[in-house]
Amino acid sequence: MPDTPATTPVAPADLRLHAIGRARDALLSQGAAFTPGIEPWIARSWRRCMAQGRRPTDAVAFDAVGRAALRQHREANATLLAAASPVLADLDRLIAPTRYFSILTDAAGVVVAVGASADSRDRRVHAIARIGVDLSERRVGTTAIGAALGELHPVWLHRGEHFFEATSVYSCAGAPIVGPDGRCAGMLDLTGVLAPERPELRHLAARMARRIEDALLRALPHRTLLQVRWPGIDDNDEAGLLALDQDGRIVGADRTARTMLSLDPSAAELPAVQQCFAAPPAALLDLRSDMPAQTLPLWSGLQVTVAPVAQRDPNPARWRDAEAQLIREALQAAGGNVAQAARRLGLSRATLYRRLASRGR
Repeated sequence: MPDTPATTPVAPADLRLHAIGRARDALLSQGAAFTPGIEPWIARSWRRCMAQGRRPTDAVAFDAVGRAALRQHREANATLLAAASPVLADLDRLIAPTRYFSILTDAAGVVVAVGASADSRDRRVHAIARIGVDLSERRVGTTAIGAALGELHPVWLHRGEHFFEATSVYSCAGAPIVGPDGRCAGMLDLTGVLAPERPELRHLAARMARRIEDALLRALPHRTLLQVRWPGIDDNDEAGLLALDQDGRIVGADRTARTMLSLDPSAAELPAVQQCFAAPPAALLDLRSDMPAQTLPLWSGLQVTVAPVAQRDPNPARWRDAEAQLIREALQAAGGNVAQAARRLGLSRATLYRRLASRGR
């Protein structure tokens, strides 16, 4: 009986790349409507690139925005940079053994910070890990950055899942960063060059993005920061954060609090607290750290448990002085431009105008 030829087992990593290659051929060459093995959002991004007349073999220019535009991007994202800096430092330590590095972009996909673990001596790293480089989908095709900003949920993208062949050396995880106003503030990306696939980095990127969101919320001028949760649920991951000013208006809320209170992210500004709670503002503003958590009713008929997280100086006059100083500094840095100052403070323009009016400006 003749010997049966030995077969060489195919590594799972190679099988994955073969599956991606077949999906690319099915969609890009044959125009298939269904691409098994590829997430729908990737196929949607590929189709958008094709609709723009692009081909996978086209050259990709990793261009930086102009000097004036870069200065505007950095000024507009000063608060985001401050909130993200300690998170990027922690990420450097966590991902150092993986050959991945971190990138922070603004909401337009322009790089505003790069983690220290990025090796700029590698031209492929240097191409994307530079302050000011535009990594949006319209510039460099399908990437985790463009996808996270467009889909607004954490993503993972491996090698050939990028649209252009020039970007198929990258593997990346991405997570959007949602600001206290409910709008996308930027994006956190973890990228490796010809690195082993690490889809678990999607979870890490999402968790670190939430840390940045928490820091952005805490940086807002506020009188009190409240933790909101459903009664009987003690998991901190299920609690929301709500920032209130001295007038009882909501100046910021994280994703969990927005969902619990049905806050509309498309609204020009956040509502007064009495529009959410069927209780007077004092019931929330007068909460102190030495008091037990309070169960308060919502207008829906549901109830939530509310407890203070961080209390500013209880002296209202001193608190107003501190807030006034923050506003003065923001206006000075913005050259008197109220819209720019509002972005620096994480407030809507209407809210900042109201603050200025209350101080006789």
